[in-house]
Amino acid sequence: MRYLHTMIRVFDLDRSLKFYCDVLGFKLTRRNEHENGRFTLAFLQAPGGGEGELELTYNWDQKEPYDLGKGYGHMAFAVESFDEVGKRLQDNGLNWSWGPKGSMAFIEDPDGYEIELLIR
Repeated sequence: MRYLHTMIRVFDLDRSLKFYCDVLGFKLTRRNEHENGRFTLAFLQAPGGGEGELELTYNWDQKEPYDLGKGYGHMAFAVESFDEVGKRLQDNGLNWSWGPKGSMAFIEDPDGYEIELLIR
């Protein structure tokens, strides 16, 4: 068995791609438009590689942001330092949602998904 990806639904694909690629440094590996199903899939690779990807699913006809419910916790990624991430957040008019405190901090993506950053 091999880990492939985690999928999250996003309300505004362009806004989410800007956040994950420009702010967090992810790389868009492929984008698939499904006209008949009226959705787009965008697969992202985290900086530093690894096998798993983040799949952003954009449903063209979604009229309201998604309710995240109570089941979602967070995604976690290792970073070298908080300084570089903090600068990119600030350059894009964003801020930490919690921390940084010690070796841990949290940010939220444009849809409200929590992302934990750990210095490793």
